[in-house]
Amino acid sequence: MKNIFRFFIAVFALLTVQHTAFAQMDSLVKVKVVTTPINDSSYTVKYTIQVNKDWHIYGNTPAAEAGGDPLTVAPKIVYALESIKPTSSAVYSTTPTNQKDELFQNAFVFDGSIEVTETFTISGFQPDTLRGTLQLAIAKGNEFYQEEIPVALFLANGKKVEGNKVLLPTTATTPPVGACGDAAHDSQQSSAWSVFVLGFLGGLIALITPCVFPMIPVTVSFFTKRSKTRKQGIKNGLLYGLSIFLIYVLASLPFHVMGNVQPEIFNSISTSPVLNIIFFVIFIFFSISFFGFFEISLPSGIANKADSKSGLGSLGGIFFMAITLAIVSFSCTGPILGTLLVGSLQGGAWALTFGMAGFGVALALPFTLFAIFPQWLQSLPKSGGWLDTVKKVLAFLELALAFKFLSNADLVQHWGLLKREVFLAIWALISVGLALYLAGILRLPHDTKGAKVSIGRKFGALVSIAFAVVLMMGIFPKNAKYIQFLSGFPPPSHYSLLAKTSDDNTGLHANVVNDYEKALTMSKAQNKPILIDFTGWACVNCRKMEENVWTDPSVADYIKNNFILVSLYVDDKEMLPVEKRFKYKGKTGIEKQINSVGDLWATFQAENFNQVTQPLYVVMSPNQQLLSHPVGYTPDAQVYLNWLQCSVAKGKP
Repeated sequence: MKNIFRFFIAVFALLTVQHTAFAQMDSLVKVKVVTTPINDSSYTVKYTIQVNKDWHIYGNTPAAEAGGDPLTVAPKIVYALESIKPTSSAVYSTTPTNQKDELFQNAFVFDGSIEVTETFTISGFQPDTLRGTLQLAIAKGNEFYQEEIPVALFLANGKKVEGNKVLLPTTATTPPVGACGDAAHDSQQSSAWSVFVLGFLGGLIALITPCVFPMIPVTVSFFTKRSKTRKQGIKNGLLYGLSIFLIYVLASLPFHVMGNVQPEIFNSISTSPVLNIIFFVIFIFFSISFFGFFEISLPSGIANKADSKSGLGSLGGIFFMAITLAIVSFSCTGPILGTLLVGSLQGGAWALTFGMAGFGVALALPFTLFAIFPQWLQSLPKSGGWLDTVKKVLAFLELALAFKFLSNADLVQHWGLLKREVFLAIWALISVGLALYLAGILRLPHDTKGAKVSIGRKFGALVSIAFAVVLMMGIFPKNAKYIQFLSGFPPPSHYSLLAKTSDDNTGLHANVVNDYEKALTMSKAQNKPILIDFTGWACVNCRKMEENVWTDPSVADYIKNNFILVSLYVDDKEMLPVEKRFKYKGKTGIEKQINSVGDLWATFQAENFNQVTQPLYVVMSPNQQLLSHPVGYTPDAQVYLNWLQCSVAKGKP
């Protein structure tokens, strides 16, 4: 438990078990597939399967030989297109032989390589490449694998799906008709600075954790003893603070490189179900530790190595002291940094850098100030039981955040596990638990039985109970106004057990669609401009706009009466129909496979508007001409309404 690396390795191992199995099969089995057209819609497919020496392929074993139940594991291809209809049974190049192996008493198996031939007819749309999976079972001795191997069949009569559906006409990408929305860039800068403030607040929280707070007097005492003059003490304190700041800023640099390769990668990372589930598990792990059930820390060897370097020359030693602080405080700062990572990546690499910079500034500030003014140390509260209380309060907060990460994965995958009411109920229970702890009713490890509860803890317990009551009231749609201050954290109001419709979250559902082509058709028919809403299931600012700005009566009425609204979810993991999947070569020359709804709309946004952040709002005329500059998160309803009105005015003759 003390070695956090072991935990990460365990999580990684769980996630890679399936991948390892496929890698094993790839090394044991070679598959070659050839298709030959019979007529316009029928094909013969022949696939050759070669297994390594001493391995054999299982065929179907009759019930009598299998001891009562047939063993149906013969190789077969399962196609990813529902319109496929087999017209003949599979024909094998050799006959399976009845053998006794170590796994089954009797089994029919193929030794070496085999060829399987079958025919099929395809109705409806016919792609140029038909995808499927080859299912088979192989064995050697007591080793047995039953797996699926992806295959691709090239159809001579199929139609190639081109990626031209991504790029809009040149009229859409030329400068807009009007200057509305010139402040879009300023809005992005404002958003980046808001992330800086959030990072700064996270750093302040980290300062009062048991991993960081006791380090302040120890570190400052080291500097004051080492510095021969006050001037040198000030210099060392400034260098130490600058080193802490640089360490956290430099940690964001790899994401800038990744962004140059593929801009949408930040959205893919931050909304990845796998990543969010990993963070859910990690935060549960951290919260249990903060409750006091066990301690976690990075391997002592890393900290010792960094600490040994702190004895180098002045500049190098101070820098390695800052690294040592970052390492030994990781068990407390890790959850905060994890939240910052996932929360800011949707804004791109610069948003993450701003957030890390804010965190670094907050963490460095007290060390620098106390190193310059060591006499201030006398005013610091002494370490004691209050630090343990802070740690356990953070445990409850981390537990609540863990379910936010699980909610992100649930939303983008549409599992339906954490509907809005379930999520709010869980948060309410966590808040009640926090209240019971602060009131001294719920005792956790290392708590003293019968200890006096301070006034501060009693006040905190009352606040927690009040918060739980507000959450329970907000569960009912008619009381949603009571929890508007939480917009973006709970699932959207339409992802609900109680909502009447799936899109009744804004009052705009009469003209809301989720497909650009359909919106364009409606726009031409009704002669209304299109308002494109690039959004995401896991996008916090998108929910704030929907629940705080779009619900403003003047904004809601104006959108409903003047626009065709299309909401395009860039993180939707729902797979496109097979015939609509394609490989797209972007303007930079990088190729990517468009398989999901999110892949399509994220690429659509990046390629046409050169932006990858959400929310992003774009107004276009029925002939696909850009009417104004796109804008992002705009929390002021009047400013947003002014932009909408200006955009519509520019589209009128």
